[in-house]
Amino acid sequence: MRILHTSDWHLGQHFMGKSREAEHRLFIQWLLKTVNDHQIDAVLIAGDIFDTGTPPSYARKLYNRFIVNLQSTCCRQLIIVGGNHDSVATLNESRDLLACLNAQVIGGVLENTEDQVLVLKSNGDQPEAVVCAIPYIRPRDVLQSHAGDNEADKQLALQNAIAEHYKTVFDLAAKHALPVIATGHLTTVGGQLTESVREIYIGTLSAFPVSAFPVADYIALGHLHRAQTVAGQDHIRYSGSPIPLSFDEVSCQKQVVLVDVVKDKPLAIKELAVPLFRPLKTIKGELGSIEQQLKQLDTDSELNTWLEIVIETESYVSDLQAQIDELVSELPVEVLRVRRIREKTAASLTREETETLDELDITDVFLKRLSEEDMEPEASSKLSSAFNEILESLNEESEESEPTAFETSREVTL
Repeated sequence: MRILHTSDWHLGQHFMGKSREAEHRLFIQWLLKTVNDHQIDAVLIAGDIFDTGTPPSYARKLYNRFIVNLQSTCCRQLIIVGGNHDSVATLNESRDLLACLNAQVIGGVLENTEDQVLVLKSNGDQPEAVVCAIPYIRPRDVLQSHAGDNEADKQLALQNAIAEHYKTVFDLAAKHALPVIATGHLTTVGGQLTESVREIYIGTLSAFPVSAFPVADYIALGHLHRAQTVAGQDHIRYSGSPIPLSFDEVSCQKQVVLVDVVKDKPLAIKELAVPLFRPLKTIKGELGSIEQQLKQLDTDSELNTWLEIVIETESYVSDLQAQIDELVSELPVEVLRVRRIREKTAASLTREETETLDELDITDVFLKRLSEEDMEPEASSKLSSAFNEILESLNEESEESEPTAFETSREVTL
């Protein structure tokens, strides 16, 4: 049996005001072809299928059409687990319908943990592997807070609760006497983050230790957008996002992971590169250097290149944006961000200027504001924890007030 592991699609993402619809559409077309070319039996998406809990209609259409079009390939099973960006309610609203299309959706932790144990079957309808379908675990799913707990107590309690949930589901899966594939959507100790990844356990649990995972044959992780193995263990992997979600991901080769599962034999794991559908590039230097780099820019791609231009200068340039616009006026590129970095020689520091609120989310703003305060680490941790609890409660209220599928649309668009 061959499984394809992917994650962090973030359908519906708007990047500095630009839609990623064209890139996602091309990726899904490539993925459907790849499924047939490599004879994939099951596709596993490890969280963050959507970028927000209330994705735009085109993102839902891409999602639904992918599932429908997957039926015409050789793949007969699809497993989707929720991520921290996904709304449990949004994923679960079409769960029963999608089950008729061989898609099993686990939006959040289920009351009956046995329902998170999913058997994968071959084309001959023979059980070949079993999946511990574990989504992003919200603290409220597995933990009850206790008055008087300090930050260390809360971290340890949450870590133990997540580990216990993994153990419970794994013990149920192990009864099948088949190779076990576990999923997860979280940060692990030592994982490499990018600027598009937000910490998801601020003030409570910064990273989950690898030693707390069960002894599954393969652990398919989501949340970190840079493809990587964990703690040097080849069978514990982040597939990474299929498209660059920030400028600092441009040097990362995007990929999906193919896992060949054969009973009583070691798993065979292969990385498969995803094409770059739209280049994201950062050009940095003095204005004269920027002009030369633009002339040498490779623009041979299906979609226009998106640029971040970083000007290094000590002096103030009043018409900087106009000069940049003139330099790129005849090139198939779009400049999404222009920043000016002025070196603070006296303090031996550099400062990024002209950063605007539209580049930040609420967590960015909080963390930047917090960094300006001179306070003890313990006080900073408590403030972060309080912020996280407030944000979590607001997200819960948002999910509860989301309209149902019937209220948002009188028909299901596939």
